[in-house]
Amino acid sequence: MTLAIVAIGFLGILALAYRFYGRFVARQFAIDDSRPTPATVREDGVDFVPTAPFYLFGQHFSAIAAAGPIAGPILACQVFGWVPCLVWIGLGVVFIGAVHDFSSLAASVRHGATSVAEIARERLGTPAGRAMMLFIWIALIYVIVAFTDITAGSFTEGTEELAAGSIAFNPGGAVAMASVLYLALSVAMGLVQRFLRPPLLLVTLIFVPATFALALAGTHLSNVLVFDRLTWAFAILAYCAVASVTPVWALLQPRGYLGGFVLYSALAIGVIGVLFGGYEIQQPGFKAWDSGTNTGAMFPFLFVTIACGACSGFHGLVCSGTTAKQVSRESHMHFVGYGAMLAEAFVALIALVTVMIVLPADLTGMKPGTIYGNGIGRFLTILIGPENLNFAITFGAMAFSTFVFDTLDVCTRLGRYMLEELFGWRTKLGSAAATAITIVPTALILGLAEKASWADYWTLFGASNQLLAGLTLIAVSVWLRQMGRSTWFTLAPAAFVLSITLWALARIAIFSFNESSGFDAKLCNSVAASALIALAAFIVYSAVSRWKSPPLKA
Repeated sequence: MTLAIVAIGFLGILALAYRFYGRFVARQFAIDDSRPTPATVREDGVDFVPTAPFYLFGQHFSAIAAAGPIAGPILACQVFGWVPCLVWIGLGVVFIGAVHDFSSLAASVRHGATSVAEIARERLGTPAGRAMMLFIWIALIYVIVAFTDITAGSFTEGTEELAAGSIAFNPGGAVAMASVLYLALSVAMGLVQRFLRPPLLLVTLIFVPATFALALAGTHLSNVLVFDRLTWAFAILAYCAVASVTPVWALLQPRGYLGGFVLYSALAIGVIGVLFGGYEIQQPGFKAWDSGTNTGAMFPFLFVTIACGACSGFHGLVCSGTTAKQVSRESHMHFVGYGAMLAEAFVALIALVTVMIVLPADLTGMKPGTIYGNGIGRFLTILIGPENLNFAITFGAMAFSTFVFDTLDVCTRLGRYMLEELFGWRTKLGSAAATAITIVPTALILGLAEKASWADYWTLFGASNQLLAGLTLIAVSVWLRQMGRSTWFTLAPAAFVLSITLWALARIAIFSFNESSGFDAKLCNSVAASALIALAAFIVYSAVSRWKSPPLKA
């Protein structure tokens, strides 16, 4: 089977899913454009801002698509083979991941653009809602820790792709400068749109090419921003704190819009490489049911290793935290919610392809970022020539860093929203306090953590991420049940995800505890996994108790 046939068939499945199953899901929620959305009812120019669907899609897509759908498939392919990965990504995204994202967005819009935790509180009871908030807040802390560490490392040393090449500039400084310029360009775009109000097409024609020019500018200014990893980590957290309370029109929307085009370009380059690169599949379709390592069993670890490419609970936080506050018409939820998740599965496919075309022996010692950057770089040389391979790999590396960086301020903003809802803080002082409570423990962890410590938490992150998706689907199912509507399309995937993730977390807790040697990362993993299991069990118990209760609100 050729690479092109595999990719075309996968894209065909996604297109059919959007056309048929996506519309089926929309009918279950009785989508109605005559019903006003929170963005139009509570428009405040800061958080609640009615937004055009294509613009919102770009912002939402760039927020949900980070390192997860890239690193996960590459890691899983090397352990289990590409066929199991492709099957899970395809089936998972159509029937679980995209349904979860659409459901989270629809439920939030119908509940006044509140978070999934607030929806759980209203539908499952106050104790369950608080348990969900605790679950989510802890998960967000670790997301921020992991991605800040990744980004600070790339700013200090450059990504592995750049370090592996022969280049004449500071790789870390180039990535750092390009990223800082990218953020500055986003702010400039937000100000232009806010006060000059030019047509979106004109803004796109000016600012999108400028975004790509930043990759080249970074290489020429690579010695300007050169700091150590910890300095960058604290600087990034300071940025996140400011971004968390900045109006969405000034940063989040334009940054997401521009970041979306970087994603689109990476996808387009991937398509060109797949269809016209002449590459053959070098990886075996199937390797083993169990690699013999602690997390090497296909059931359950294939599913939680890939995580974001097929299903991600973090997406529900984005849907209910920022996106729901910007949906101007209910019909846009199909395109933004269901469609963006399918697009993320395409990101996962391209990432999977970059490892499928490499001989197993050539992968020794290579990490996911290296594999992805090299793959995108080789694909890009089809357009710009093999003599420009170093520049092409540089673009792939900077694109990867952009995907990661775009997630950080969104997570901080979501952490702020979570605490504001929990304590009922509605003032600017409350927003600042909620931001500080989210940032301070994150800074403490990063100050104590060793370099690249995010890798120790990858499987735990994947399992908790998907467990959150399962719990969100449970809360949505109870809401649908209380309204007298069909629930099987949310309840069935919730049952599967809960089974897989609780199984994985139980094994992680046992393995980590047995391998710990005192107060170390493994012991922390064991305690965290056990706590997540306990919180999930309580939330599911609350859902069962509320299953047949009368509706709380129509």
